Amino acid sequence: RGGVGAALRRGVGPWASPAGTASHCAATVAAPSRHAAAVAAVIGPRLRWPPSRPAHIVARGCRGHRTVAPTDGARQIEFNFKLRDGTLKTVSVPSGTNLLEAAHANEVELEGACEASLACSTCHVILPEDLYDSVDEPTEKEEDLLDLAPCLTSTSRLACQVIVDKRLTGKEIELPAHSLNFYVDGHVPTPH
Repeated sequence: RGGVGAALRRGVGPWASPAGTASHCAATVAAPSRHAAAVAAVIGPRLRWPPSRPAHIVARGCRGHRTVAPTDGARQIEFNFKLRDGTLKTVSVPSGTNLLEAAHANEVELEGACEASLACSTCHVILPEDLYDSVDEPTEKEEDLLDLAPCLTSTSRLACQVIVDKRLTGKEIELPAHSLNFYVDGHVPTPH
């Protein structure tokens, strides 16, 4: 598997630091493209909270639209988002929710332009190393999309692909300093 994300995780390439972690944040901040604006213009109904879709997992390892509807008795998991200004926001969501839905439900400014369909990198987050190592590996498609994200690190993931469970209890999920925002500058995402 190739790409910047894979190289970062292996600690190789021009982006890697001696410690094996890196960020190409400053080099990748760019204005939205016409394609990005077109994608944002045609996005259909937004995700709802709580999710109203039936629980399912797409076959053959593809995790697009892998939202798992929390059950009524789902365990509440408490963890923190480290916001762009450095402050921590503690959230509590049902197990089975993905990180993107958790952010939207708790008014954390994290975009999800493709609605968790694994078609953009606007929900890029940075996981602690121990959590990154314990969750499912990113798919090749997710790694390709992460290559487009600014502030990429060796533990970067797309929030729509990380399902909340007991492993996230007490953890700190960091929002990168910059993101690719498909909306006009200054747009604040709201729960769908």
